[in-house]
Amino acid sequence: MTTKTITIMEDAYDILVGNRESNESFSEVIRKLGTNAKKKRKLIELFGILSKEQTDIMRKDLEERRRYSDEHPNERRIQWKS
Repeated sequence: MTTKTITIMEDAYDILVGNRESNESFSEVIRKLGTNAKKKRKLIELFGILSKEQTDIMRKDLEERRRYSDEHPNERRIQWKS
């Protein structure tokens, strides 16, 4: 297999080291990171990333949107709150 020599910044190297298992080569780490960046995440992997406050805000906003959609079935878009 052909090899290439690359130069990376120290912070990028630290990221590689931080993601490296003891038995992995840096090539394997780069492949793993590249694959994970393209991979769609499973819904269960997102569990717990929002605080209760964030969840409550989103839930309230969604309820308002559903209520609005029910009351205005011919309108397709409403603007998100900022």
